[in-house]
Amino acid sequence: MTAAGNPLLEPWTAPYGAPPFDRVQPEHFRPALDVTMAEQKAAVAKIVADPAPPSFDNTVVALERSGLRLGRVAAVFFGLAGADTNDAIQAIERDVAPLFSRHSDEIFLDGALFARIATLWEKRDSLGLDAEQARVLERYHTIFARAGAGLDDAGKKRLAAINERLATLGTLFGQNVLADEKDWMLVLDGEADLAGLPEWARAAAAEAAAERGRPGKHVVTLARSSIETFLVFSTRRDLRDKAFAAWVARGALGGKSDNRAIIAEIARLRTEAAQLLGHPTFAHFRLADQMAKTPEAVSELLATVWQRGRARAEREAADLQALIAEEGGNHRLAAADWRHYAEKLRKRRFDFDESELKPYLQLEKMIEAAFYTAGRLFGLAFAEVHGVPVYHPDVRVWAVSGRDGRFVGLFMGDYFARPSKRGGAWMSGFRDQEKLDGDVRPIVVNVMNFSKPPKGKPALLSFDDARTLFHEFGHGLHGLLSDVTYPLLSGTGVTTDFVELPSQLYEHWLEQPEVLGRFAVHAETGEPMPEAMLKKVLAARTFNQGFATVEYTASALVDLDLHLAAETPDVVAFEKAALERIGMPEAIVMRHATPHFLHIFSGGHYASGYYSYLWSEVLDADAFAAFEEAGDIFDPETARRLHDHVYSAGNRRDPAEAYVGFRGRLPTPDALLKKRGLDAAA
Repeated sequence: MTAAGNPLLEPWTAPYGAPPFDRVQPEHFRPALDVTMAEQKAAVAKIVADPAPPSFDNTVVALERSGLRLGRVAAVFFGLAGADTNDAIQAIERDVAPLFSRHSDEIFLDGALFARIATLWEKRDSLGLDAEQARVLERYHTIFARAGAGLDDAGKKRLAAINERLATLGTLFGQNVLADEKDWMLVLDGEADLAGLPEWARAAAAEAAAERGRPGKHVVTLARSSIETFLVFSTRRDLRDKAFAAWVARGALGGKSDNRAIIAEIARLRTEAAQLLGHPTFAHFRLADQMAKTPEAVSELLATVWQRGRARAEREAADLQALIAEEGGNHRLAAADWRHYAEKLRKRRFDFDESELKPYLQLEKMIEAAFYTAGRLFGLAFAEVHGVPVYHPDVRVWAVSGRDGRFVGLFMGDYFARPSKRGGAWMSGFRDQEKLDGDVRPIVVNVMNFSKPPKGKPALLSFDDARTLFHEFGHGLHGLLSDVTYPLLSGTGVTTDFVELPSQLYEHWLEQPEVLGRFAVHAETGEPMPEAMLKKVLAARTFNQGFATVEYTASALVDLDLHLAAETPDVVAFEKAALERIGMPEAIVMRHATPHFLHIFSGGHYASGYYSYLWSEVLDADAFAAFEEAGDIFDPETARRLHDHVYSAGNRRDPAEAYVGFRGRLPTPDALLKKRGLDAAA
């Protein structure tokens, strides 16, 4: 198919300028990507050939404009590749991954273009730039230098080959994990297999079975909401073992979807690339441009939290083992058992369980709660709209307006698991905010994998599900509230260890009595959550935090250690040795074992950066304390500073400066340890 008549290349005339999802077919993507890549190449060639001396406008601004159309087409393609893929899209994804790498390298390894940037950088103090312009110039100079623009021709050629291969490998890695998730299911056949599952969990399993061509049956899938529910409530230990084994083995099942060889090659190539760029390891390279700056700073934080978390987890494990013995069990606590017995212990200690809580956490009400919080903090209003093209019937759309009634952006929510969607939860955008040529408003999407209820029934969430919804909505607000001129600095385009601050901070409001008391209402009776239950829920916030801390921090430590290795390791042996070295409790596994660790191997965004959630949690715990100190969780002045310095600021400032602008100082880990119940008094 040619570019003619391609809806991706025509003006987007749908309401709010939304992508033409109703007309786009897989065959439209490759021509549209080819055309927009060629457009950017021509625009960059024009910059390089400009006989006029480099200026901010003819170099930096021109470079910013050059990729706008490609960026929007790519956002649509990769959005569908993650949220509603098929064989045709996956084939295109495999083809274009190396093309994108090559295209990027042709720009950022262009010595003549870098020379123009470097000329501007050298005389930056005499250019009369405002603060945002200076930041854009600084970021471009850093990006070009880190991309290898200063290497000799041989170095550039080798680095480009490495990048292209890494792009292909990252795509294959993600597709392999999706294949394992899509292919596996546990069919529950009869009442004996359903033992222990509450009615709402059975209904979700029946819906999953119908979606997978097993009507009348019940199915457990590897979507986190499905399998974790099963691991919590099923009283069939043999089936829990079977499901857990499949869950942790994703990406390492043998056959064509096995990722272990891919990981080894990725690790080797990342090390080689880092050394080409003058760094001893990939971790050193990656962290040099993050808020943390050095592996030593990350290791110090992880070690502090690991020691506290492991000690707490060992006490938790002893409590669970005692519960097993009390029930007459003669087996040792295993990783497949933890969630089941932890839920029993929580019920005993706090007199409620997940099954009692879940009817009060309706998806619809939790969406309302997230919107309400945004209204109280930032004056936003959300109006659901219809008639906007969407890529799947489950996707919902809201128009967002500010205090003055002006349009802020479009928010899309895609909440339910399906075989065409990769696992996990994320925020992305189909259009970024910028003001380069007029006020361009963003289109943001939150993608989840909640269990879909039977038709006519409300979707019920676990507390972790509800927290995930608030987390991703925090990312969404970071994109929606962005107020910058230059696309490079827009929204979530900040360092990885700062980008989780707006999302993790937003989770705090879910746990506030003012929010839960208003929106946690029973799905059948409409009655609000009883005050006694609400108090129990809040009292239980630090329950099982040793487990949660260990499974996360172990993943972060293995990620860092893997990318600090100067030699390519045997990945499975390396992971095993790393966990033995830190004293991993035997009844806990990594949250993400390396063969399915999408954060760090399906693309490199979080490579050597999975620690970022913990680094940002230091920030978010301290940031919420600012509202507590003000005596009002919606304090207008604190919210204004948060809006101005964090949510709307994009990457206008260095992240440390941005945080100090909001809080007046940098944080310490104390608030984090207290939040997790890991402080010295715990």
